[in-house]
Amino acid sequence: MMRALFEQLSLFTQTSATPPAGKKPVAPPPLKQRHLQLGSRIVSYTLRRGRRKTLALSIDDRGLRIGAPRHVTLAEIEAFAVTHASWVLKKLDEHSHANVQRNITVRDGVSLPLLGAEITVSIIPGSNRIRWQADGPLVLEVRADADCDVLARRALQRRATEVFGERIAHYAAKMGHQPPRLGLSSARTRWGSCSKKSGIRLNWRLIHLPLALIDYVVAHELAHLVEMNHGPRFWAAVENIYPDWRNARRELKVRAAKLPMV
Repeated sequence: MMRALFEQLSLFTQTSATPPAGKKPVAPPPLKQRHLQLGSRIVSYTLRRGRRKTLALSIDDRGLRIGAPRHVTLAEIEAFAVTHASWVLKKLDEHSHANVQRNITVRDGVSLPLLGAEITVSIIPGSNRIRWQADGPLVLEVRADADCDVLARRALQRRATEVFGERIAHYAAKMGHQPPRLGLSSARTRWGSCSKKSGIRLNWRLIHLPLALIDYVVAHELAHLVEMNHGPRFWAAVENIYPDWRNARRELKVRAAKLPMV
């Protein structure tokens, strides 16, 4: 009998292996959406087959995803999902509710988390400029037809670039490395990635979190410059520059589910 395996959302990834010289990396084909009936509901899911030994169900912002060994038939896969219908429907409903709560429309007076604290957004007439005040609100000077959500994201991303750059320089120095090139990501399910060739990419939404958690993610990703895996030597490299990584990792998982979507 297949053993049920419920996968947690992967918060960290590393870039794929570098392609041979002269060849461009090939993007994987998009996963096909399938449907099955769970109780009285029709549920969409994506199927990924691979060199695994067990069937696995995972649920994130993209919905239900099923991982399966190559030899297992589609009928067996869907029967497996049906046996766990209650869990699947419960988790899908939880994600749906969480996403509704997390979506924020930027308007005058709305609060946004920044570095673990709350800031207020002040919207005044202007020419689509962003202004940070030292003691408080983010000021958006907007035209009548401005998209305040876009301007707020731009402001947060600029602040993220500044803060992340400083923290990368700090931890890279502790490792005896030059700071890698920084890029921002908008992924909904990944905090970051890092390789010697492509540099480090960090999810800009980390700017909502306390600096200690940003530091953990930075340390985690920089450790991939030493070990491109998540084995014991990798975690030893993380601990060498960020000893409290276990507590930070636990807190990050809790806070991740509550981050706003601006």
